[in-house]
Amino acid sequence: MAVKPVVLTLSAAGEEVAHRVAAVLGAQVHGRAGRVAQADAFFPNALDHARGLFAAGVPIVGVCAAGILIRAVAPLLADKTAEPPLIAVSDDGAVVVPLLGGHRGANRLAAQIADALGAVAAVTTAGDVALGVALDEPPAGWRLVNRADAKGAMAALLAGGGAQVVGEAAWLADLPKGDAVRLSGTMQAQPDLGADHLQFAPQRLTLGLGCARDCPPAEMAALVAEVLAEAGVAPEAVQSVNTITLKADEPAIIDLARALDAPLRLFEAPELAALTPRLANPSEAVFAEVGTHGVAEAAALAQAGAEATLLIAKRKTAHATCALAIAPTPITALAGRARGRLSVVGIGPGQAAWRTPEVSRLVAEAEELVGYGLYIDLLGPLAVGKQRSDFPLGGEEDRCRYALEQAGQGKNVALVCSGDAGIYAMGALVFELLDRSADQMGVSDAARRVEVICSPGVSALQGAAARAGAPLGHDFCAISLSDLLTPRGDIIKRLQAAAEGDFVIAFYNPVSLRRRTLLAEARDILLQHRPADTPVMLASSLGRPEEHIRYRRLDQLDVDEVDMLTVVLVGSSHSKLAQLGTGPRMYTPRGYARKIDGDLAAG
Repeated sequence: MAVKPVVLTLSAAGEEVAHRVAAVLGAQVHGRAGRVAQADAFFPNALDHARGLFAAGVPIVGVCAAGILIRAVAPLLADKTAEPPLIAVSDDGAVVVPLLGGHRGANRLAAQIADALGAVAAVTTAGDVALGVALDEPPAGWRLVNRADAKGAMAALLAGGGAQVVGEAAWLADLPKGDAVRLSGTMQAQPDLGADHLQFAPQRLTLGLGCARDCPPAEMAALVAEVLAEAGVAPEAVQSVNTITLKADEPAIIDLARALDAPLRLFEAPELAALTPRLANPSEAVFAEVGTHGVAEAAALAQAGAEATLLIAKRKTAHATCALAIAPTPITALAGRARGRLSVVGIGPGQAAWRTPEVSRLVAEAEELVGYGLYIDLLGPLAVGKQRSDFPLGGEEDRCRYALEQAGQGKNVALVCSGDAGIYAMGALVFELLDRSADQMGVSDAARRVEVICSPGVSALQGAAARAGAPLGHDFCAISLSDLLTPRGDIIKRLQAAAEGDFVIAFYNPVSLRRRTLLAEARDILLQHRPADTPVMLASSLGRPEEHIRYRRLDQLDVDEVDMLTVVLVGSSHSKLAQLGTGPRMYTPRGYARKIDGDLAAG
C-alpha cells in the first residue's frame, strides 16, 4: 500500500477513537467541520470528501456508520483489483469492518486496528473466515505465481477439500490437509500450475543489470530470460531489479522491471564499489568508466544483503550484463532508492469535482508538492501532511528546476499547476529545462534521468466554455496577452491573424496590475473583422465560491472589468448569445443547420 490511509471522523462521538486509530497507522485525521474539534484537515461534506479520497486511491478508515462510506463510494466501484481499502470503525471503537479491498490490505489493516483498540475485526472475506488465510494475498516477501487460479483453488478448499502443502511456506501449514489442491512454496519454476496447483514463490532473488547506452530492450529481455532459465527459477521469485544510478533512464532496464512487475532500485557508484571483494568478475575497465568494479553483480548483492551470494555470476551480451543474487530468506525491505518521478499535474480551476482521478492519484502518491502556494492550497485535504515547497508568482523557472532536482534525488514529486499543466503552465518549461545543455542553465544529469508524467486538467477555456454553453463548438484558438515572455509585436500579429481567420478566441492573462492596454487593442483589432454585437464572456475565479460570469458585446468590452483571474472568451462572427429558460447561453454553430437544409433540398 503505497499511499498512507486517512482516518475520517464525522462527529465528536468518534473523535477520540479516530485519533487512536490514526496514531496506530501513522495517518492523518480528517474531521467534519463544525462537528469535530481537532483534526489535521476539515471537510464540509462527508460523502464528497470520502468520494474524492477514494477516487485518488487513498485508503480510508471511517469512524462512522458503514452506510455513509458505502453511499459515498458506490458510484466509483468498478474494479476490485484496483480499489483502495475502505474500513468502517464504530464510534465506540468496538467493531472494525473492512468493506472493500479485503485482499488489497483492508483485512490486515482491520486486524491491526482491532488489535490496538481491543475490538472485533468483522472480516467477511470467505477465505479469511473459513481458512484463516487469503491465497491471493500472501505475506510480505512472497508472491503468487499463478494468481488467476487462486479463485478456483479457494473454492475447492471452501467446498471441503484439503490442501497438500510442499516446500517452505510455513504460513500455509495450518490449512486442512487433503488432495484437492497442491500448494508449492518454492522458487523453482513449476510446469503444472492451475486451479489445483498454486505456487507461492519466496522472493529471495535480486537481479542486477548493466548495459551500454541505448541497449535494445529485446536484447536485455532475452538475456534475463536466459539467466532465469539457467537458474531454473520463476520470475516471480525476483524481488527487485537493481542497477547503478547512471542507468536510471535506460529503456531496456525500465522495460525489464515493468515486465517483471518488480521495483527498480538504484545505487550510487561508491555503494557498489564497497562490494568489490564479493564480486566474481571485478573489472578495472568498468571502474574506469563508472567508478565501480562491477554493476550487475554489485547491484544484485547490494539489494540482497550481507548474507547473500551470487546464484548466477555476470552474464553478458554485446550491450547488456545481468547477475542473479540469492538471499537466505525472503526479502521484505528495499535497499537503494527509487528512480525519481515528476508528475506535472493540472488541477483544473480549483474545485475537486473538476480534477481528474488520475491527477488526484498522482498527488496522493507524491512525497512532495511543488507549486504556487495558492494552487497547492486548492488541493485541500489531499495536500495535508505532505511536504510542500511554495513558490511565488514569477518564480516559474526556479519552481520547475527545483521540482526536477528533487525528483533527481529519487523522490516522487508533483508539480502542481492550475488548469491544464500543458496550457500556459509549467509543462513546457519542464521539458525546456530538460532539453537545455548545462551551459544554458539546464538541470543536473540526475534530474535528466527522472520519469516525467504529464496528466491533463480542465483548462480555463474549457471551464469557461462549459459555463457559457458551447462557444467552442467550432474552430477556436487561445492567445495569451502577457508580453512578459512574448514580444508585443508577436502578440499583435497573432491577434490580427486570429481576427482575420474568424476564430473564437480565449484570452489568457488578459491584464495585470501594470499591463492594461493590450486587451483594448485586441478588442479594437477584432472589431475590424466581426460585428460590434459579437458576444463576449467574462469568467472570473472559475470553479471557486467567488465565481462570476457575465456577458458583454464586443464593442462594450471594458478593460476595467477584467482582472488577472478572468478568462475572456470572444465569439466569432457566427457565435450567438441565446436567451433561454435557463439563462443566457453562448454557442458557436458548426453548420448543421446548413447541412439539414441541404439534405431537405436534395430530398
